[in-house]
Amino acid sequence: MADYAGDITPDDAWRILGQDSGAVLVDVRSAAEWSFVGVPDLGGLGKKPALVAWAHFPGMTANGNFLAELEAVLSGAGHHPGSPILFLCRSGARSRSAALAVTKAGLAPAYNITGGFEGDLDGSRHRGAVGGWKAAGLPWQQS
Repeated sequence: MADYAGDITPDDAWRILGQDSGAVLVDVRSAAEWSFVGVPDLGGLGKKPALVAWAHFPGMTANGNFLAELEAVLSGAGHHPGSPILFLCRSGARSRSAALAVTKAGLAPAYNITGGFEGDLDGSRHRGAVGGWKAAGLPWQQS
């Protein structure tokens, strides 16, 4: 079995989510990030992102219940076996780790969304303008 299905762009993720009714976007950032930075808005596709933290804030300690929590939310999120699971984090590192772990556990295909939600740092050391979900102009919302 491959490490994971591969890396895709935010635009590719949006397209897949729109074409496959069983595809699910899983945002693996922390609850603090969801609250203060925002989350993808999939309402235009009739979906919601699944929110399952890969690590817990503060300290970013690993979520030892990640796989169990993920499996619990997938069916509620409309996932069909064999449909893509698309992982998103801030920049693409945690989501890649999640895609690897999920593939190893036998849930596939699992993809990493490159650039994450906020993308890379720009020249002023800010995120949100270079790469990622926000910079691609995809819908998002903030609480």
